[in-house]
Amino acid sequence: MSALENKNILLIVSGGIAAYKSLDLVRLIRKQGGVVRCILTSGGARFITPLSLSALSAQPVYTDLWSLKDETEMGHIRLSREADLVVIAPASASLMAKMACGLADDLASTALLATDKPVMFAPAMNPMMWANPATQDNLRILQKRGLIQIGPGTGDMACGETGEGRMAEPEDICDSIIRFFENRGRLTGLKALVTSGPTFEPIDPVRFIGNRSSGKQGHAIAVALRDFGAAVTLVTGPVALPDPAGIKTIHVETAAAMMAACTSAMPADIAVCAAAVSDWSAAHISRTKIKKSADRKPPVLALQENPDVLATLSKKGKNRPLLVIGFAAETGNLLAAAAEKRERKGCNWIVANHVDDEQKVFGADQNHVFLITAEGSEEWPPAPKTEIARKLAQHIAEHMSHVQKRTRNNNRRTAA
Repeated sequence: MSALENKNILLIVSGGIAAYKSLDLVRLIRKQGGVVRCILTSGGARFITPLSLSALSAQPVYTDLWSLKDETEMGHIRLSREADLVVIAPASASLMAKMACGLADDLASTALLATDKPVMFAPAMNPMMWANPATQDNLRILQKRGLIQIGPGTGDMACGETGEGRMAEPEDICDSIIRFFENRGRLTGLKALVTSGPTFEPIDPVRFIGNRSSGKQGHAIAVALRDFGAAVTLVTGPVALPDPAGIKTIHVETAAAMMAACTSAMPADIAVCAAAVSDWSAAHISRTKIKKSADRKPPVLALQENPDVLATLSKKGKNRPLLVIGFAAETGNLLAAAAEKRERKGCNWIVANHVDDEQKVFGADQNHVFLITAEGSEEWPPAPKTEIARKLAQHIAEHMSHVQKRTRNNNRRTAA
């Protein structure tokens, strides 16, 4: 049976030429057994008609907040609460701004403000509109609130320009909806710890030893595990990212502080150490700024080894997570170095990626990784870090399912 069988999808179609793709999306969802109700904004109605959506969905199409029949039944409340998932495709810059600001001046924005269900949105707009700081600020707000983003992609636009802002294809959106329902709740009842970002090790009140990690991959993993139902604690170094909604987030600066936060978060069932923890810190931290002068040689910086978060969490003991995953960022022989690191640290898996000058990983939105396990290595093609995170969460869910099944079997044998 399809994951969409008898699932109620509220599809909101806003303005933009990409609205024509929503017709295909309705067809694909219904083919998988889903039930689709549609809200068509006044902008969306400039490109497709209520009749076309109604014919494909086999349901009435809602357009007007002030429709007497609909609002006698509190239509915006009913529509938003009866859905299992709200999908906005296309999500215009205007509707994204309304959602970010909490505006409710039409049926679509009112239903979105009234819903208590998960919301998935597929942005679609001109590349300059997408890159505009106002749109990016609104995007960060929506991400922080836990909305699920699909796309946009890069390509030719109807306006004749080329760039980022193209709506994801209906097949990709439908696949994302299917994955949402397949994965929802697979990690319910389990606790996960995720580390993310860099650590900053102070030298004096001004300078520090740090690295280029943006935290994008670690934060995406925390969100993916949350979406799978896990109770997630995120321990993050200094990053320019919002705290993900629905996740306990602990901010630290140094490796020692990260180690302490992780220890306090135990016990956990799953630990994903995605943070780029500094291996060393200054042996002596100056209380005042170290200044240079014409008659003074550069200071000698003595270093000491930092606590090893991954190795510590991987040690055998009652608080060791059932699954410990580390990351390896390498510039040399990636697979050999990652496999050696997995053995040396004692973790179950390593996610490895190249970080040489050609690979532009730090701060980027895409990643190209290898999953290293005791059975060997598996290459994952270049993909958005959010997609890498979802794929890792799927692997984690499958592994934990096998672990729980073995535990149940062992308990039955013991009881017998």
